[in-house]
Amino acid sequence: MNRDFRLLLGAGLISLTGDWIMRVGLTYAVYALTGSTLASAGALLASLLPQFALSSFAGVFVDRWERRRVMVVTNLLLAAGLLPLLAVHDRSHVWIVYLVTAVQSGLGQFFVAAEAAVIPRLVEERHLVAANAFNGQARDVARLVGAAVGGLAAGLGGIPLLAVVDVVSFLSAAGLLLLIRQTTRAGERAGRPHVLREWADGLRAAGAEPTLRVLLLFVVLTGTGEAIMGSLMAPFVRDVLHADAAAFGLIVAVQAGGGIAGGLAAAAVGSRVSPRRLVGYGALAFGALDLVLFLYPLVVDAWWPALVIMLVVGLPGAFMLAGLFTLFQTHSDDAYRGRIFGVFNAIEAAAMLVGALGAGVLGDRLGIVPVIAFQGVEYCLAGALVLLLLGSYRTATAEVRA
Repeated sequence: MNRDFRLLLGAGLISLTGDWIMRVGLTYAVYALTGSTLASAGALLASLLPQFALSSFAGVFVDRWERRRVMVVTNLLLAAGLLPLLAVHDRSHVWIVYLVTAVQSGLGQFFVAAEAAVIPRLVEERHLVAANAFNGQARDVARLVGAAVGGLAAGLGGIPLLAVVDVVSFLSAAGLLLLIRQTTRAGERAGRPHVLREWADGLRAAGAEPTLRVLLLFVVLTGTGEAIMGSLMAPFVRDVLHADAAAFGLIVAVQAGGGIAGGLAAAAVGSRVSPRRLVGYGALAFGALDLVLFLYPLVVDAWWPALVIMLVVGLPGAFMLAGLFTLFQTHSDDAYRGRIFGVFNAIEAAAMLVGALGAGVLGDRLGIVPVIAFQGVEYCLAGALVLLLLGSYRTATAEVRA
């Protein structure tokens, strides 16, 4: 991989490590402060509403502006936006957590769309599966380190310590991104139509391509499941597995170990296995393992099996994500890629809003295990749909063949 792509990977690794420290620490800290699954889900809702409202519009500007600059400025603004968390010390300040989370989510939409759109400009198409696998590995390393540290930091220094660490990560990432030399601007378009018109063009582009339509359905199903797990994983570890904050951090983190191994495997076989199969079979295996994770406490009273299952589930997760991003990138034109990714983010946010609301309400009424187990069912269904519906849409340009 070339120098610019390595810089992008390094920036993402540093920034995402800080994010995982913050995400895991905040999830546990909010639940510890309030003791409510609804309050725990509130932090997730605060991040999803801006994602739903702003992500597709953020894509318009990602396609207009130089994408490296978008990522640099976004990281600097994200660092500044974390400072109010230094004032959070008890449950009366939880509203600050929600406000900061909402601002961070809104700004973050510019970064995620720019990053997804820029990778095909930094690597050749025949290396896209490998590039996305390595990018997934960076996420997994960040999760491995960040989740473990986040659980510990939440217990040692609370939310203020989490904020300081994440600020440093954003500033460091911005410095690396400034070193990228290759132009990352989208293709120029004749004239400059109105923002709403460009936004509508992105919606049409996302809905016109058959493969992208299937991927949107995949995102709806998995997004709902991820929100359920994101809302209830801390209560699951605390109240079902009877484990503490440090154990929660470890359980969340070890999935990254399998993901790192899976990323290496996906990079190695990416030229011989179609992205469709990576997504479909990866999601089926991911969902089945999650069902085992959430149901085993019904017969075994111990939290250590969760570590083993979460380690193994990272393997199919890495294959699934590498294939998913490759399908998206190879079926979207560069001039529209930021907007199309923005549409995907908005659809995912809408699905996650439904999942988070359902988890927050039903978790208290039906119990944690029956609700969180539904996440595994949705991944199995999503994988089966990809394998069935994309079978007739494969083309030489869309699939990486032997």
